[in-house]
Amino acid sequence: MDAPSPTPGTTPPWRRGFAWFKAWWQDPKRLLRPLLLPEDAPLDLSLVGRMLWHAALVGIAAGLVGAAFFAALEWMQDVVLEGLAGYRILRAAGEHLPEGDLPEFRPWLLALLPALGGLVCGLLCLYAPEARGGGSDAAIEAFHRHGGVVRRRVLWVKPLASLATLGTGGAGGREGPTMHLGAALGSMVGRVLGVGPRERRILAIAGVAAGIAAVFRTPLGAALLAVEVLYRDGFESDALVPSVLSSVVAYSVVISIFGESTLFSHAARFPFDPAHLPLYGVMALLLSLVAAIFVASMAWTRERFERLPGPVWLRPALGGLLLGLWVTAAVLLVADLIGGEAIGLGLLGGGYGAVQVAISDAAWLPDGWVGAGLLAALALGKVVAASFTISSGGSAGDFAPSLAIGGLLGGAFGRAMQLIFDDPSLDPGAFALVGMGTFYGGIAHVPLAALVLVCELAGNYDLLVPLMLSLALSFVALRRPSLYHAQVPSPGQSPVHREALLVQALEAVPVGSVLTWSSAPACFSRGSTGLDMMRALESHSAQDVFPVLDPDGRLAGLVRAASLRVLAIEGERSLLLVAEDVMQPPVCVRREDDLRLAAERLLAHGLRQLPVVDDAGRPVGMLDEHAVARVAVQGSGGAGPAGPHGRGGSPPPGTLAP
Repeated sequence: MDAPSPTPGTTPPWRRGFAWFKAWWQDPKRLLRPLLLPEDAPLDLSLVGRMLWHAALVGIAAGLVGAAFFAALEWMQDVVLEGLAGYRILRAAGEHLPEGDLPEFRPWLLALLPALGGLVCGLLCLYAPEARGGGSDAAIEAFHRHGGVVRRRVLWVKPLASLATLGTGGAGGREGPTMHLGAALGSMVGRVLGVGPRERRILAIAGVAAGIAAVFRTPLGAALLAVEVLYRDGFESDALVPSVLSSVVAYSVVISIFGESTLFSHAARFPFDPAHLPLYGVMALLLSLVAAIFVASMAWTRERFERLPGPVWLRPALGGLLLGLWVTAAVLLVADLIGGEAIGLGLLGGGYGAVQVAISDAAWLPDGWVGAGLLAALALGKVVAASFTISSGGSAGDFAPSLAIGGLLGGAFGRAMQLIFDDPSLDPGAFALVGMGTFYGGIAHVPLAALVLVCELAGNYDLLVPLMLSLALSFVALRRPSLYHAQVPSPGQSPVHREALLVQALEAVPVGSVLTWSSAPACFSRGSTGLDMMRALESHSAQDVFPVLDPDGRLAGLVRAASLRVLAIEGERSLLLVAEDVMQPPVCVRREDDLRLAAERLLAHGLRQLPVVDDAGRPVGMLDEHAVARVAVQGSGGAGPAGPHGRGGSPPPGTLAP
């Protein structure tokens, strides 16, 4: 018995499967593309691949430059501060630890060295004034105001000025300079490769991430910080993936040279006890108060230095002199208090060594309330020291001092709570780590980045819950103070995104919702005479464009009011013309079209008004450029015309007879 024949018009399943397999074998990309690239979410793989390759180049460059900067700074501090002044630098466990005995402590030399470094920094910054200060603000401003462009001279001025400042004891960190230097490297790579403005901005952010990762050893936190620090509320989401890649590459370059290690040593685990959460909340509020004082102190000191007479290049030297006197007096006072040798207290440099003391006790730190009070005093002393260095124009970062102040205060608070409640389960080191993230995350408005940074420093997520609570409280409490003045409130406030947001605002509004004139405008037929057109021009002064209609009422062309005014000058000759002689090709939009399309047509044809037509091509109204501009300015879809007839008169409906 024969097999039944398939129904006409259908294909057996085995034939369909064979046809699919044959098509896939001949062109696999054509069949896989709809799965990988759906129509509602198109992705330019060439752009993505190019950006990642460029970000990797930025990461390599930032890793090498960051490693060289780190090594040069360590060498200079060894030679100048320890070798000449006999000042024992207080370092974190992950930093270079000195070997051997130091020469005799020379307090007079320690008091003068920061001034000498400030003088060299001030002279160098004459070539690039943007190299003054921390560097983070300059990198943020380059993104928002200069399209990601950083001048090439920053590549040599910033590291030399920072080495002069930090190598002689400036109270700042190395992360701020490497953020600025990384942005300069990203800008240089973009310039060499000839990328567009958008890619250049993204590469600058990727450079910032790579610069932080190269010296702070927190690749994920560095990437998040780079995209979050640009705004008080928001992220630069387009730069996240390139920043992650460049950060990982820079981190890999650095650890391949210096080895892998965390910056701080700490307890292997931090047990979580929900009963301790109120203490973390109280600490967050106290740290927020001190953080606001720190920002105010930096601003107040900056204003005082700016008011000083004399050349600008002398101000960092004066700030260095004040710093040297302040720190030398503090070192001698503490040495007398603890009854030992003069040691570094973390007031010079970034202060990570002092944070290490707050996390894990040092042999010289007194027990009990004296130790807690000493940590709190060092935190306040760091506020003064950082203000002298950074606010005077010294090239030193404000990232490290902020972390150091928060860590010292957190450690002091943890010790105090341990004494008050007599609870051995309270770990002051945990409070020090949480305090670091809370202090910096609040005044820099980077709660997510600070959360990840501390977890990476701790090497685990035991402190995740107290960090979330503390950062949430500081983020709310520190809405107004900001460490970085170049930050903008949100992506919508950034100059680089205004064009994109304008387009989005126009795309969201249909033409029909903002029609300037809802009734039919004054129109001409093809045979309308010059006299008819002149009369219409006189009686409809608010109308700049007059539609010309076919006999069936459809739009055939446009006559500009400006053209009619030119014809009026010629006198009687213009009366011999008809509308068909002076009209231009038709340009129009429909009610359902969006305002972006309308704006493009207005600009492309140099018009001030556009006819709005129905599906049959008959004019139903006019759209005025002012209505489009009003929506663009307000940035919302609820913008309507100011009055019922736009700019003035109401043209009567109807078509002028020939």
